[in-house]
Formats: sequence, structure tokens, C-alpha cells
Amino acid sequence: MKAHGGQPCVMIVAGEASGDQHGAKLVAAMRRSNPDIFFCGIGGRALSAAGVRILVDAADLAVVGITEVFAKLPVVFRSLALVKKLLQSLEPDLLILIDFPDFNLRVAPIARKIGIPVLYYISPQIWAWRRGRVRKIGKLVSHMAVILPFEAEFYADHGIPVTFVGHPLLDRGSGKEDTGEEIENSAGRTRIGLLPGSRTGEIERLLPVMLEAAAKMIRQDPRLTFTVSVAPTVEKKIIEGMIHRWGADRAIDFSEEPVERLFERSRLVVAASGTVTLQAAIAGTPMVIVYKVSPISYRLGRALIRVKHIGLINLIAGRRLVPELIQDQVTAAGISREVFGLLADDKRLARLKSDLLSAAQVLGGPGASRRVAKIALGLMR
Repeated sequence: MKAHGGQPCVMIVAGEASGDQHGAKLVAAMRRSNPDIFFCGIGGRALSAAGVRILVDAADLAVVGITEVFAKLPVVFRSLALVKKLLQSLEPDLLILIDFPDFNLRVAPIARKIGIPVLYYISPQIWAWRRGRVRKIGKLVSHMAVILPFEAEFYADHGIPVTFVGHPLLDRGSGKEDTGEEIENSAGRTRIGLLPGSRTGEIERLLPVMLEAAAKMIRQDPRLTFTVSVAPTVEKKIIEGMIHRWGADRAIDFSEEPVERLFERSRLVVAASGTVTLQAAIAGTPMVIVYKVSPISYRLGRALIRVKHIGLINLIAGRRLVPELIQDQVTAAGISREVFGLLADDKRLARLKSDLLSAAQVLGGPGASRRVAKIALGLMR
């Protein structure tokens, strides 16, 4: 017997900052059709603000890299046990999994064994590595809602029900107009955005070298100013402490404003590989993509990855639109070289902005959350 007394019930699991944001939009879209649905699950601030009963804070689970997950194993196992218990007692009408494959692909078998439909929104990047997991997904998932156009063909080729819904980032609007006004402050200084990621481990690996690069570039060109973006899942004091520790001067500050606003104010950004690089592309903001994990994670990943690029926008474009610095290439000198290379050529910057906006068009149009909500409502028991 259902523990929710006949009220429609949906469990949702989003273990990362971007999934938390996209999940919140999906919850809002589903509630527009059925305001009586009770939502619970794993997520962060956005899902909580959308009215989801949070059972485990996503920040406690988020990691980057293969070996880094070992430090989180105790909380991962506790969270899995809690989810299993609640799936069995609540018997929700639907389980929605958002990305976060190493955890979610352990949750899905529990739901399927009980007979709960499973909607997977935002595909794991199995087309890039560990492709064998597609067979597991085919057995466990009722429907895939994918946000990259080539993913639909990949799943369809394996006989898995799939719908390309477009990218939820496009629900926020189109790119910026390059007037030049928003990227120059009153002193005529050019702003560079630093986006070190949304997880503490990621920030600890990337932000120090970003700050070192910023200090190096300021010495070469005092007209430059830098702003570090603080993701909603990150405590401000972590960023403040790093800036202070690295002796950064007044030309380096930080901001908790939405990242779209930072794009508007920046000539270009240095960004951790991930969803934020697609946000930059949609805004038409040139970027340098950086990616760094533990040495063991990197060696394992290199042996398994089957794509030519790390950056999502480069994968979508099918060529290296923007520079990528990977692992040992992520140095102050490497970042400085790529940034100055872009700043030195106004024509290259203008062409890059145009190319980014064109590449982002293949992500579909606004309305992804509404389209996924329709699929979810149709799957509910």
C-alpha cells in the first residue's frame, strides 16, 4: 500500500548543482499541470526552494573524478540505503533521475524491482566513455529525456525509448549583444571571469592556479580585472579564503550573482569543464576550458574516453572552437597564454562569439522543462 495516501508522489535524485537547477524547473513545470504532486528526494537549494522534501543534501555527494569518489563512500552508502528504504515504503508513482550516473544507476534497479517507472533526464556521458552501461540503462530506465541532439540517435540505435527535449539552459533566453559597454568598467579595465566549478574538490584543484594566472596577467597588463564566480553550492568563505591566501590584490574579487550576469560583464571567461561552458556558449561569451582531476582518475579516464574533446561546446561543434587545457596543461603560464592569445585578436574574438552562438543553436529552443514534464506525467502510475 502506498504510504502517501493516494496523493501523487514523485522521487527525484539530482546530485550536482546543474541537475539541481534543471530539476527545480522540471518540478515547477509538473506542478503547473498537477499542483497536488508530492516531491521528495536528493537535491540542493534549488529543488528545496521548488518545494521538494530534501532527504540528502546533494552537496554531500558531489565529486569529480573516478578515485575521488572513495572519500565519499560512507555517505554514498548511507544515502543509497535511505533511498531504498523510502522507495519501498513510499512506492512513488515515478522516479526521476538527473545525470549523476555513478549514484543513479544504483538507485534505478531498486525502483525497477518494485515496479516504479524510471525517467532519466540528462543522460550520463556514456557516449564518451564506458559505453557498455547503455545495456544496463536499457534494462532499468523507462524513458530517456536527453538534452544533446546526438544523444537521441545513440539511444535509439540501442532500442531505448528516448526523446530529445532541448537544453534547459535555453529557457533563460538568448545570448548577449556585444556593445562593449558591459565589459569595461569605469576605469577602462577589461574583466575576465574565473569559474572554478561547483564542487569543493574541483575548486581546490582549479582556483589556486586560476588565481596564480590572474596575478601573472595583472603584472603584464594592469588594465585587467578578474571576478571569481561563486556557485550556489559553494560556501563563499572558501573562495574568500583562497583569494586571501594567494595574496590577490584589489583587481581580483568574487561574485555570487547569477553566472549569466558575469558573462555580460566579462570579455571572456576561464571555466571548469562542465555545464557552465554551455551557458557561456549560449551567452556568446568566449572562454578557455580547464579540466583537472587526480592523476589516477585522469589515467583511467584517458584509457576509457572515446571523444576528441573535453568541452561540451567543442563536442557539439565537432571541432575545437575554444581552447582546452587538460590536466598538466592547467598551469598559470598555460592559462595566461590562452587568455592573452584571445585578447590580442579582436577579430578572432568576434568570430568566436558568432561561432559559439551558432553552435548553441543545435541545442533546440526554449521549453525543455515543459517537454520533460509532459513525459514524466505520462509515465506516472
